Amino acid sequence: MDVRFAPYLLDPTTPPEGKSRRQMTQPGAPKTSLEERGESLGITFTRGRQWTSNSHLALQAQEFAADRGDDGFHFHRRMFKAYFEELADIGDIETLVRLGDEAGLPPAELREALAGGVYRAQVDDGIRWAYEVGVTGVPTFIFDEQYGVVGAQDQVVFEFVMEKLGKTRR
Repeated sequence: MDVRFAPYLLDPTTPPEGKSRRQMTQPGAPKTSLEERGESLGITFTRGRQWTSNSHLALQAQEFAADRGDDGFHFHRRMFKAYFEELADIGDIETLVRLGDEAGLPPAELREALAGGVYRAQVDDGIRWAYEVGVTGVPTFIFDEQYGVVGAQDQVVFEFVMEKLGKTRR
């Protein structure tokens, strides 16, 4: 079974340059359930974000990575860490080029592809597809275009779907 990241904009109202945001969680407040669950899985959500990036360029960089043979996970993980742990602006070309370079992507080619909008239409088509099939949040996992699983779920949920599809556990 192939795994592919499909583009989806969390907030389509975010302008291309991004936007300021108010702080959602105060520094001394107890950890949220999302922070606790993430922490149990080795994911850190750093508090203090004051900027929301428009993710369209990041989605284009993801498509670039996929075209270069990256299964999407190496670059995606680097970008995830940069955004959620380092509070990086993933709507900035130079940030994406740096992250791509760190993930083993050719920086000059990535910069050229992003500046030229090489993957813009492909990402727009993917976003349309996601809305058409009913994606309303991330993560959403779609299996064989038949079953959808929304949100971070326990492994048993995925095993159930795989069983319904007649797939054996590896």
